[in-house]
Amino acid sequence: MALIALMSARSPGSTLNLAKLLSFTIIPVFVIGPVAGVYVDRYSRRRIMIISDILRGVFILSIPLFLMDIKDKILPIYIAVFLSYSVTRFFLTSKLSIIPDLVTNNQLLAANSLSSTTAMIAAILGFGIGGVLVELVGIKGGFYIDSTTFFLSAVMITLISVKEANSILNKIQNRIEKKSIFKEFKEGLSYIPRDKKVLFVSAIQFLLMSGIGSVYVIIIIFIQQTLGSATRHLGLLVMFLGAGLFLGSVIYGGFGSRFSKVKIIFFSLIICGILIISFTALVKISCSFLVAALIAFLLGLSVSPIAISNNTLLHELIPNQMRGKIFSSLEIVSHLAFLSFMFLSALLGEYLDRAWILIFIGVLFSIFGIIGLFLKFRYERLRL
Repeated sequence: MALIALMSARSPGSTLNLAKLLSFTIIPVFVIGPVAGVYVDRYSRRRIMIISDILRGVFILSIPLFLMDIKDKILPIYIAVFLSYSVTRFFLTSKLSIIPDLVTNNQLLAANSLSSTTAMIAAILGFGIGGVLVELVGIKGGFYIDSTTFFLSAVMITLISVKEANSILNKIQNRIEKKSIFKEFKEGLSYIPRDKKVLFVSAIQFLLMSGIGSVYVIIIIFIQQTLGSATRHLGLLVMFLGAGLFLGSVIYGGFGSRFSKVKIIFFSLIICGILIISFTALVKISCSFLVAALIAFLLGLSVSPIAISNNTLLHELIPNQMRGKIFSSLEIVSHLAFLSFMFLSALLGEYLDRAWILIFIGVLFSIFGIIGLFLKFRYERLRL
């Protein structure tokens, strides 16, 4: 919210300038991602998460020091954002990889649901309250609050008790084999096309991140201009989106094991597409925050099963000693899709009506979902 407010103050209504700043949150995926995945498999995932949070808190705290005036040079802020999100690659890969070390195999769906649920609580509080706070305490105040949350997170992670049974074995194995970081990353990347099921999940993740990247910048500017505030309405809408994600995670975590994860993914894509179209059309016509909030909640409800199903399928399919490398490889592929389509839609948004861009993206989501369901049902009939 603070970064969005900063760019809104510097370049009001510019999708391209917002995309430039947000790209520094994505570039670390390609630069740091390969290294992060390898080291996550070599060292204590819990310790990596603690150190990552401390460093992120320091980097975010440095941003207000560079931000003496809203029109100051933005390069130091780009650097601070880049460093913070570089460390985030280590944190997120560790977080994804550590879950199977905490629970048994039959608890993975529930564990991923719980992980998504807590993340959505953070989204509800962080985006909703954060959007209002940034307008109340200012951009600098937003960064001060944000840095504090990272330090608190580091303290909380120290309370987690985890037995990483593979850590000693991995250390011995790495000393014997003395593999280079590049070679280990290459192993993770080459594993994906060899396993058809992992390749399928990777394709779904690529599709989802392409869609999110296409929508991301466009919908921020669309909301700012339609509802008339830099962060307040945006933050509250993300809060409703987060509430939907939270409820969807709880519901799907309790009942999702009864259904085919693949069918759930495709069905959710269809619903997501319809809701994106509805959001754009109805909000543009009515300029109503209540309408926007209701559809944002429903969108969150329909998105959560996709993320949970994807992560659960990956945990079920990927060997323990390969998790970090494969997750970091998938991060690179999916964020390449996000970054590419974010810049493409941002560039189009400078020349075309942003509402039509959002509607087109919604149509594509639904079409992919329909095709996926059709192929899935056809495959099942052929097997019978």
